[in-house]
Amino acid sequence: MKTLATLENLIDRLREIQRINSAASVLSWDQETNMPAGGGTARAEQIATLQGIAHKEFVEDETEKLLGAAVDLTTGYPLDQDGELWDESAQSLLREVWRDFNRARKLPSDFVVKLSRECSLAQQVWAEAREGNAFVDFLPNLETVLNLKREEAQYLGYAGSPYDALLDYYEPGTTIAGLRPLFAQLKARLVPLLRKIQNSPVQIDDSILFHAYDTARQLEFGRLVLIAMGYDFEKGRLDLSAHPFTTSFHPTDVRVTTRVHEHDVTSCLFSCIHEGGHGLYDQGLDPTHYGTPLGDSVSLGIHESQSRMWENCVGRSKAFWRFFYPVLQQTFHHQLRSIDLDHFYAAVNRVKPSYIRVEADELTYNLHIMVRFEIEQELIEGRVKAQELPELWNQKMKEYLGIVPPTDSQGVLQDVHWSLGAFGYFPTYTLGNLYAVQFYDQARMEIPHLEDEIAAGQLLILRQWLGQKIHRWGRMFTPERLAQRVTGVSLTPEPYLQYIERKYGELYRI
Repeated sequence: MKTLATLENLIDRLREIQRINSAASVLSWDQETNMPAGGGTARAEQIATLQGIAHKEFVEDETEKLLGAAVDLTTGYPLDQDGELWDESAQSLLREVWRDFNRARKLPSDFVVKLSRECSLAQQVWAEAREGNAFVDFLPNLETVLNLKREEAQYLGYAGSPYDALLDYYEPGTTIAGLRPLFAQLKARLVPLLRKIQNSPVQIDDSILFHAYDTARQLEFGRLVLIAMGYDFEKGRLDLSAHPFTTSFHPTDVRVTTRVHEHDVTSCLFSCIHEGGHGLYDQGLDPTHYGTPLGDSVSLGIHESQSRMWENCVGRSKAFWRFFYPVLQQTFHHQLRSIDLDHFYAAVNRVKPSYIRVEADELTYNLHIMVRFEIEQELIEGRVKAQELPELWNQKMKEYLGIVPPTDSQGVLQDVHWSLGAFGYFPTYTLGNLYAVQFYDQARMEIPHLEDEIAAGQLLILRQWLGQKIHRWGRMFTPERLAQRVTGVSLTPEPYLQYIERKYGELYRI
């Protein structure tokens, strides 16, 4: 049939383009893990060239012709031909291809190349500036990237704020107007809870976490937990990077990274678990849909729900440590032999405002995101200049968390996202926290003995549930519809807030 042949030709073209993007992703992964320091400039050109080719191929007339034969290019609504009706899978694929195409064709190919090049260069400079606590060294690159992101927003267009155009890339349909009341709800409950905890007579001692812990053994333990989660090392690997991340070239090649601090036994572990959650999602995508939206994750909020669920709902739970704490004790017998499970569980869940977002406790984590969310809006809307960032950052950290970072490396330089041009990404972490609890509550309902399984070290039952309910669908459903399919309701902050209040109410007796 003509209609089916058109769809098959479109899919073939999408796969060719995705192979180019995957090659660029390999180069980006290498830049973060193995590339010598002097290779940054050449690597930026290599990545920019590949991403430019992929963009040009995607927006060329041939793609438009194939897509236009299947959908109304103005509305994205599928066209029926030859008396046939598209099935739900085909309709979803066409809807998402049209969305991607409609966005991509607004961006000139030379702009895409320039943005890619400047972000690659900025990432290298950021890593060196963070290491040397030298914000001024990163400032010129940051200003360049920031100007390009403002330009990108103008190309894309927006109804409210230019920030909405960037946010929509990571979480389709989300706007500042939609996020503000959600964040206000969280702030209204989290800040008073933090104050109660700070005034509680219960004082949790977490000093045991910061003794000297052999880094090789930390990595070995992190790898052990990843295997228990179901992360397939035949289709993935674990490496070190300045900022932990996950990258996927295909469901059969999904790589995670972590970082190790000798005097913090939790940093490496929780990074492994967090990135492992991302990795399981990418390994769980259907490889037969590679290159198409049905072989891609639905949104960053949903993606973050997987990492935050594994890191917090599982990795910081009493059930998890009933099994894994004896293993950790054996691994670090000298440091932990006299520390019982209850002490260790309380230590890894201590609420303590911290400088570093990725090491924040569950309660204060969202406050870190609010700091970044507000700063990003002001930057993109031009109300704040890049050189003002260190001072503004410290002001907002004081306002939200009551602490001021002693260095820029522990403050404004700590995250890799702005060097990569990922403005609009941060809010998805909070959305991920909310989705995580909502999904986990549903898993507990559908798997009655889930926590008993986790306490026995059997984590695969959760991984299988997530694979069936979320991973395998790709972008078949919108984030809202996926949440409704899995839990019966749209995203709501109430399950998360109840979870946080219950957990910390018990720990701090409030």
